[in-house]
Amino acid sequence: MGRQGSFIKLFTDIVISLVILIVSLPILLICMVAIKLETPGPAIFIQDRAGYKGKKFKMYKLRGMFENAHELGPELTVKDDPRVTKVGRLLRRLSIDEIPQFFNVLKGDMSIIGPRPEIISITDNYTEEQRKVFDYKPGITGYSQINGRQLLTPDERIKMELEYYAKANFFTDLIIFLKTPIIVFTNEGNL
Repeated sequence: MGRQGSFIKLFTDIVISLVILIVSLPILLICMVAIKLETPGPAIFIQDRAGYKGKKFKMYKLRGMFENAHELGPELTVKDDPRVTKVGRLLRRLSIDEIPQFFNVLKGDMSIIGPRPEIISITDNYTEEQRKVFDYKPGITGYSQINGRQLLTPDERIKMELEYYAKANFFTDLIIFLKTPIIVFTNEGNL
């Protein structure tokens, strides 16, 4: 949390990620078994996303859709998406599917707080102004996640994030961090 590139942001990212991964390990293992029991395929979904400076990275999530779902429908998840499994609905409802992204934080690809990491097909069409979002590491949660989540269009999300991250600091990030569980619990803005 804090300004991009600051020691405090790096330190809090590492410490919080380690604590969350250690505490959530039993939940992750149970979820991975449930995913494997319900549908064939890997329990972890890996997808290319655009990260810091526009560099492509592999983002990890617990798989909430049938294997090869990208061949069965749109690139982005839609409301009541039939490709989402029963286990996947629960994982997404509780945002448990996001927990593996803490490994991305430890690898340095992501931060806990930052702009949403988008898929490459969307970022390929960014304007020069929108590409400024690459000045910040993508986050597991962030300003747009507590202010609309999936109800926002990519354009709305980028505009909001560029305004926020240009003046973000430790305390504003702390507010996002503390609000995130409330948003997850109420399922506000989630498809």
